Amino acid sequence: MSYLEYRVKAVPTGFRKVLYLHWGLILLLIAAASVGFIMLYSVAGGSLSPWADPQIKRFIVGMIGMFVVAMVPIWFWRNISAVAYLIALCLLAVVEFFGTTGMGAQRWIDLGFMRLQPSEVAKITTVMVLAAYYDWLPPEKVSRPFWVLIPLVLIMIPVAMVLQQPDLGTSLLLLAAGGTVMFVAGLHWAYFASVIVAGVGGIFAVFQSRGTEWQLIKDYQFRRIDTFLDPASDPLGAGYHITQSKIALGSGGWTGRGFMQGTQSRLNFLPEKHTDFIFTTLAEEFGFIGGMSLLAIYLLIVIFCIASALRHKDRYSTLLTIGIAMTFFLFFAVNMSMVMGMAPVVGVPLPLVSYGGSAMLVLLGAFGLVQSAHVHRPRGTIK
Repeated sequence: MSYLEYRVKAVPTGFRKVLYLHWGLILLLIAAASVGFIMLYSVAGGSLSPWADPQIKRFIVGMIGMFVVAMVPIWFWRNISAVAYLIALCLLAVVEFFGTTGMGAQRWIDLGFMRLQPSEVAKITTVMVLAAYYDWLPPEKVSRPFWVLIPLVLIMIPVAMVLQQPDLGTSLLLLAAGGTVMFVAGLHWAYFASVIVAGVGGIFAVFQSRGTEWQLIKDYQFRRIDTFLDPASDPLGAGYHITQSKIALGSGGWTGRGFMQGTQSRLNFLPEKHTDFIFTTLAEEFGFIGGMSLLAIYLLIVIFCIASALRHKDRYSTLLTIGIAMTFFLFFAVNMSMVMGMAPVVGVPLPLVSYGGSAMLVLLGAFGLVQSAHVHRPRGTIK
């Protein structure tokens, strides 16, 4: 029996697909989102509006979408990866001309019932197209210069478009997730060493460009770097956010002040308490134990995804699952590092917990792809 015939006969059909869903992963996603609902209820002063109620509704819609995506065979998603990538680029182009501006950046498309952030879509579609590319490319060609150039272009196009918004955080996430797929696909380590050297040179160039005509990043981004290096230099200005965040984190102690008892969020000292800085509210109210519990849920989600990827029998599913797991990891790692003062503030939400529609819906759609690969993995042995 050929491998193709084996795949056709071995993949589940009908109701068996539901049984083969990764239910452990689903429960972890529900647990993480439930933490978000509780915290949004808390920061609203004990009310479901204006944040918890729409977040719950979006999560339900997102979960339905995840189940729908999971029921579709993974080969379908492989075949439309390039189309999905091109649609994401078109949406990024629409943002450039017709996007909605908020907090000094033009990142959203107003759909009436919600604001869509195409850069969130680009994170997943870039992983999809890279996984499809390396699934098509013979392994012996992976490290040849010409075949390395193509995925680099695929990554740099959305990165350049997102930088124009400007959104440095999402651009870095795109680079890291794309690099992860290339690494797992077998790209030679020398390329990554070259990137590290170029990155160090790039950082040097960024600092050297400050105040010149060829300045490489925006003034507000330089201020974020200054604040990261020395928050106390401007505690009531650029350093205000991270200073208040550290106060909230420290005041929580081991067990926290108690549910809805956080002074920093309740008295509105904590900025963006329902979005980027919601983790500090959690740490203030539930302490170190509460923060570590959420981190444990996140890490289990990543571990479950990687464990599933290692059991796949096709290259596309493996690369796609690991790429999405890495994207998810970067989400919470960057956000937590940011609010603890270990990284510059770059506006990355806490996945499934921070208030927001685009990030949650796209992320649940991405986990639908992970589920599709898991459900449609051939089971049994070839005879």
